[in-house]
Amino acid sequence: MSTHNMTEVLVGGVVLACAIGFGVYASQSTGWSQNTSGYELGASFRSLEGVGVGTDVRLAGVKIGTVTNVKLNPETYRADTTISVADGILIPDDSAIVISSEGLLGGNFVEVMPGGSPFYFEPGDQIEDTQGAVSLISLLVKFVAGDSAE
Repeated sequence: MSTHNMTEVLVGGVVLACAIGFGVYASQSTGWSQNTSGYELGASFRSLEGVGVGTDVRLAGVKIGTVTNVKLNPETYRADTTISVADGILIPDDSAIVISSEGLLGGNFVEVMPGGSPFYFEPGDQIEDTQGAVSLISLLVKFVAGDSAE
């Protein structure tokens, strides 16, 4: 085997390794390789802008789960969402769930705001206290227009 052929084989191997690494990273970041340990909770949002399947669910800034399903409810026109929370994380049943932003240019994530109840959500329960995403564009339009209502 000549050195020219050996170089082609080595470069091909490096390209293949990079492609496999990218595929693993993409599957983890999009939620394809979801961890099945945990329990599911439901929530219904008015606006789910910037959130999809695989989005982080955080409590106190720590990832405790992911969004596992999003669908439009044709009767209420709300986004019905299912989240998976890691086993061992107990969420009080008076907690709220909100769509938060990582910053001005960052992405959105789902944040759990824990309540003070001594009782906890059971698997399959629905979180009633929700707050949808706030549109940055609509806030800027209100600011520029000088709209002080609301």
